[in-house]
Amino acid sequence: MFAITINDKGIQTMKAIVISEPGEADVLELQEVDDPIIKDDEVLIKVVATALNQADTVQRKGSYPPPKGASPYLGLECSGIIEAVGVNVSCWNIGDQVCAILAGGGYAEKVAAPAGQLLPIPPGVSLKDAASLPEVACTVWSTVFMTSRLSRGETLLVHGGSSGIGTFAIQIAKYQGARVFITAGSDEKLAICKELGADVCINYKTEDFVARVKEETDGKGVDVILDSIGAPYFQRNLESLNFDGRLFSIGSTGGDVTQLDFRSLFAKRLTVQAAGLRNRSPENKAVIVSEVEKIVWPAIAAGKVKPVIFKYLPLSRAAEAHKLMESSNHIGKILLIP
Repeated sequence: MFAITINDKGIQTMKAIVISEPGEADVLELQEVDDPIIKDDEVLIKVVATALNQADTVQRKGSYPPPKGASPYLGLECSGIIEAVGVNVSCWNIGDQVCAILAGGGYAEKVAAPAGQLLPIPPGVSLKDAASLPEVACTVWSTVFMTSRLSRGETLLVHGGSSGIGTFAIQIAKYQGARVFITAGSDEKLAICKELGADVCINYKTEDFVARVKEETDGKGVDVILDSIGAPYFQRNLESLNFDGRLFSIGSTGGDVTQLDFRSLFAKRLTVQAAGLRNRSPENKAVIVSEVEKIVWPAIAAGKVKPVIFKYLPLSRAAEAHKLMESSNHIGKILLIP
């Protein structure tokens, strides 16, 4: 039985992480706030765990505001138990164990989520650990497969192979029959990526990834690149692609502005794409979630794709979790437990 907290105005309340002001990690504070109010097509989830994403640190600094109408609190995914359902929700019931992608609000005891953005807990994965899956699964599947159309026998390069996105991308790409290249910044991270199935592991601090890619592909290049670095890697990524290659950008942690030599696109018929998950419409997210459940969840159930979790921390230690993420000393996902 969950405890119910009511403030002096008679409103049910919960604990959530609040950004006291834009800034470094210590601006994150655990405060008492009003419970979410669900819409007709939403469910209320009692959060068992939420996971950190790089976007959380950017929002904390004031550079990535939530979409209009979304929760003001951090947290783009969670796992938990449905506590209430909207009047138009027929596919989920109170008591169901689920995980979900969110536009915000995961760093809290409760969160409202559109019914179309929920996924069942995959067989063999604990309710707590399932919080590590929705954002990476939906991001990787929608970019690498739905949009960039990575196919069996093709090659994929993932920058940041030891990140949450990277560790998931390695596993699902191998499951789909691709050859996987990754970059990472330490021998320990390279070793983990190798264990997860990466075929070619490149230390970006000591090796030129363009030269190594060309060497490993007989000068051709890879077919798809998933990049979160942005400007510093842009031209080098284009140089690393094969004919008809596809570059998909999901972030710009290294810089936002660069120059483009169009000749490099024309010569090899390259495609450059970019997108995030958070600002997509609920309808678009529902399409992605449906594909993930049909195609990715069976791979997890079969044990071919597994959560990679670095550390669990109490929600009250969100600032510590953000510092850990920004240190880049982690491998896989960091989870917060309310």
